Amino acid sequence: MVCRMFRLETEVDRARRDLLRTRLREANTAASPVLRALRGTPGERDVPLHVWAVNDADDLAGGLVGYTWATWLHVTYLWVDERHRGAGIGTRLLQEAERVASEERACRSSRLETWEFQAPRFYEKQGYEVVCAIPDYPPGITEYTLTKRLD
Repeated sequence: MVCRMFRLETEVDRARRDLLRTRLREANTAASPVLRALRGTPGERDVPLHVWAVNDADDLAGGLVGYTWATWLHVTYLWVDERHRGAGIGTRLLQEAERVASEERACRSSRLETWEFQAPRFYEKQGYEVVCAIPDYPPGITEYTLTKRLD
């Protein structure tokens, strides 16, 4: 049996992680005409997209951190300070990220993940649709993946 020729290790190894990522990327590119077409183009790499809500004193009221890749906006974090919630800041942050992604980066869709106690209803009000629900992730909580067409 082939598995007996190898030992399994569990330590964190950044060099091996990078090698694995490179090899997986090569395999994916070979298997997918879409990913192959992205090679060597600006769309090949993710590009950070950040939107901040700050006042004149540079106090942070909220922010959105994400990136664009392959005609998609991925919203990683969206947060609004509790003192400013309900004032429309979250909506404005999301709309600005979607505008930049759509108008300046030719994105056609957006995606994000959120937990049930965070903001799934907020995102649905912004036109997002739940495409996946993972119960008990983490235990006792449901995580949602939502998407939205930007065109």
